[in-house]
Amino acid sequence: ARILTLCKCVDRRMWHTLHPLRQFTGGLNPDILNKLEARNVTLDRLQDMSYAEIGAIVGHPKMGSTVARLAHAFPRLDIEAKVQPITRSVLRVHLTITPGFKWHDKYHGTVEPWWIWIEDTQNEHIYHSEYFLLHKKQYVMVDEEPITLVFTIPIFEPLPSQYYIHAVSDRWIGAESIVPLSFKHLVLPNMHPPHTELLDLVPLPVTTLNNKEFESLYPYFSHFNPIQTQIFHTMYHTENNVLLGSPTGSGKTISAELAMLKVFRDTPHMKVVYIAPLKALVRERMNDWTKKFEKGLGKRIVELTGDYTPNIRAMQTADIITTTPEKWDGISRNWRARPYVKSIALLIIDEIHLLGEERGPILEVIVSRMRYISSHTNTPVRLVGLSTAMANARDLADWMGIERVGLFNFRPSVRPVPLEVHIQGYTGKHYCPRMATMNKPSYASILTHSPTKPVLVFVSSRRQTRLTAVDLIAYCAADENPRQWLRMNEADLDVILDQVRDQHLRHTLPFGIGMHHAGLSDPDRVIVETLFAECKIQVLISTSTLAWGVNLPAHLVVIKGTEFFDPKTRRYVDMPITDILQMMGRAGRPQFDSQGKAVIMVEETKKNFYKKFLYEPFPVESSLVGHLHDHFNAEIVAGSIASKQDAVDYLTWTYFFRRLLQNPSYYNLEDASFENINAFLSQLVDRTVGDLAQAQCITMEEDRLAPDTLGRISSFYYLNYLTVQLFNNEMEDTSDIAALLNILCEASEYNELPVRHNEEKLNEELAKDVPWAVDARRYEDPHVKANLLLQAHFSLVGLPISDFHTDTKSVLDQAVRILQAMVDVSADRGWLGTAINTMTLLQMVIQGRWNTDSPLLTMPNMTRDIVELLKHNLQVETLPQLAKCDANKLRLVLEGRLSAREVGETLKVVQALPIMEVTCDIGPSVTAGQEAILKVHLTRTNRGLPKGLAHAPRFPKQKDEGWWLVLGDAPTDTLLALRRVTVVGGKTSTSLTFEVPAMPDDPTVGKEGIPQSLTLHLISDSYLGMD
Repeated sequence: ARILTLCKCVDRRMWHTLHPLRQFTGGLNPDILNKLEARNVTLDRLQDMSYAEIGAIVGHPKMGSTVARLAHAFPRLDIEAKVQPITRSVLRVHLTITPGFKWHDKYHGTVEPWWIWIEDTQNEHIYHSEYFLLHKKQYVMVDEEPITLVFTIPIFEPLPSQYYIHAVSDRWIGAESIVPLSFKHLVLPNMHPPHTELLDLVPLPVTTLNNKEFESLYPYFSHFNPIQTQIFHTMYHTENNVLLGSPTGSGKTISAELAMLKVFRDTPHMKVVYIAPLKALVRERMNDWTKKFEKGLGKRIVELTGDYTPNIRAMQTADIITTTPEKWDGISRNWRARPYVKSIALLIIDEIHLLGEERGPILEVIVSRMRYISSHTNTPVRLVGLSTAMANARDLADWMGIERVGLFNFRPSVRPVPLEVHIQGYTGKHYCPRMATMNKPSYASILTHSPTKPVLVFVSSRRQTRLTAVDLIAYCAADENPRQWLRMNEADLDVILDQVRDQHLRHTLPFGIGMHHAGLSDPDRVIVETLFAECKIQVLISTSTLAWGVNLPAHLVVIKGTEFFDPKTRRYVDMPITDILQMMGRAGRPQFDSQGKAVIMVEETKKNFYKKFLYEPFPVESSLVGHLHDHFNAEIVAGSIASKQDAVDYLTWTYFFRRLLQNPSYYNLEDASFENINAFLSQLVDRTVGDLAQAQCITMEEDRLAPDTLGRISSFYYLNYLTVQLFNNEMEDTSDIAALLNILCEASEYNELPVRHNEEKLNEELAKDVPWAVDARRYEDPHVKANLLLQAHFSLVGLPISDFHTDTKSVLDQAVRILQAMVDVSADRGWLGTAINTMTLLQMVIQGRWNTDSPLLTMPNMTRDIVELLKHNLQVETLPQLAKCDANKLRLVLEGRLSAREVGETLKVVQALPIMEVTCDIGPSVTAGQEAILKVHLTRTNRGLPKGLAHAPRFPKQKDEGWWLVLGDAPTDTLLALRRVTVVGGKTSTSLTFEVPAMPDDPTVGKEGIPQSLTLHLISDSYLGMD
């Protein structure tokens, strides 16, 4: 602190004992400053005084306001600290930072740098320090988005009385805040039980399966490894729930397959569900098990993720369902109405230690719900959890219902292939220069540890994959051996390069270096994975997602930096330890290596932290508390929670409850006494159901809880309760498409849409190319980005970078269910115009066109010129006219402008456009104010595309053809009834129940006081202009 003050004195050319206001250049004249110093008036006093009092002190009444303004502009941070014990020796500290000054561009520019550190004054030691940049944008948005810092520090027993948090400005002398961090009421968690010892057993041969079909599934090895041998009996011969904690690469998947084989042997009519937190993991299992179980055993396997949604029949007939937590949560919520959820014998949850991460609450709810279903249906569901080694596995096991047998938590060092880890520290305050200094050591590590064997280099971003590859190529060239990592001849290489689309990848592959990230197209990704797996390229540079998603082990793993840019906080933050362990786990290939190597490059100050925690596993805590609203709402809708007492009972099924007893301080509870826990849970329930009632998702009568329409919509469409609250507050009976687009983009589902470093500049440029204006102050806001991407999608505007294409996919993917929910909210309110506008917006999303464009442009190969020709020659302006147009005449018009192949493509889609015949019958008599039933029969008079799909080339997923039937009274703009229908097998019948409106004062009204006519709309959910 003293050295920093001295630096600032040199920088400002003034002594630290002078008045701080001297630092405002051109602010006050020396006479006033001298008087402030002579009378020893501190900044704190000035901030509390009125203008008149300040004017009297400085002897210049008119200057009172100027002095006060500068006093309030002097930088100061207000800090609020919260401590969570993780283990008995580590604390997590959450700082909430609020700027306590008025920002003036003249004095503060666009950014104010600060140093934050935590010190123990007794031992004169700093346990954590970091350089923190306060941006003007953060200052402006602080009320909506609080500024938070999270880090870990060590703690020692006996507990010290307190540490101190210092926040010191990097520029301003005297700008300093000190906050004590008290440990008075801190309760440290209990000691964790020891790990499972790996027994020295004789490896079991595969023939122990005692089933020739099962044995044939494992041709690559003759014996199970030591962990599989130790767990074999429990998995294959008992019904016990199992929690297996062991390092990455130790054969956990095959251990879980033993439990699956037991189901296939003993209860072949029952199902197996496999849940993994990432789509890439589900896809890997799907590919592996399709070969193994579909071809080997004839089992049916389906994938249920954001990319694939099988139909009900496929789910009912499947033997194995592979899915993500969100999808299974959505399906199992309505378990009473879905018989296949009740016919599950085995639930496998991969990477269950991610319970403590952002998506952990969903895993927690799924397991709690499956145990609840099992207890209510008397059908036992066996749970198998797979994870890395954990500190508090016993708590997890208790929650999963594992008693004496079934917990196997091996220590991190128990790997089939031993791992040698090197941790290297690098200095440098700024991220990008520090990453650049790591490139040469990365090259040296490859030459030292793995000159000829495969190497994986993990980096934090797509940009870093490129920069790292270019530098490695330069070092190879400097050693006059540029192609040392390429293992194929020129002819083979040229064939492959012709297939590669990505320019950067085409540049790096000839040097034996591949790149892997989410921005690559699927064909490029397959090429890179295949080349690396077959050792034709030696080095693969990847973002961290590869560590989870694709099983591509290497001899050496280099982790180049352990931070990534977090757009929410606009700073670089540490990757979770689980990610680092997963990346390290890719080192060492069981079939080829006797040892794996990992080099971890970290910022110098974090070296000790990683040394400690890479081998001392973190305990898993629950993060359910912050996500309770949606789960409570779903259970209230399902009928599992009908009162506040039910809600408290529901919480006792959760992992959160187990950890609350073991580590109360982590959850802001002073001690784990019975009274305290009861009061804590009751307050939590009161607060949560109060928020849901305020959002009109549920109704409360005393202690009874019942679902409301908005709550049902939220649960059915798997939306955040704040999203339906937004619909409730913002949607109106007069909402047009522009207003509805804004509401759609403000949904909470887009909170996590990434706005990467400097992308706000790209958003600003994109805003110039789209027709509807967005809020120019919020270009770094994910909701504004979602709006721009959708408008660009409708306008066919080129996107500036490949990342935006990936982001557009995720925006479109979410938009469908959000818009369907908006339709239901409009229908519930009886708003005909708003409902139809929302349906039109969904058609725009599916077709990637504005509703003001000619609908003919949604057909393949159509251009504006051809549209004009059709209008001029055939008088065709709409899709129904086009669908009914004579094929030969149409062919003649098209042949002048398109090739034979393109004409064939266009005609195929035009002839498959849905031509619908609608008949309806309302019965002989209707009475005002009474219910009436309208029977509707739909017939598709022509054949559609295969599998009932709609033509939607600009939508990233296959889309089924669907329809809405909307009964409305046009003069009053009232929606009376709505139903979604799909026309299966060419025809369908349904009925709409509605209350006949009474309208006595209207001249268009018949003698019974009811309208003479109502309008039945048939509206497509896929096509523009086919309604």
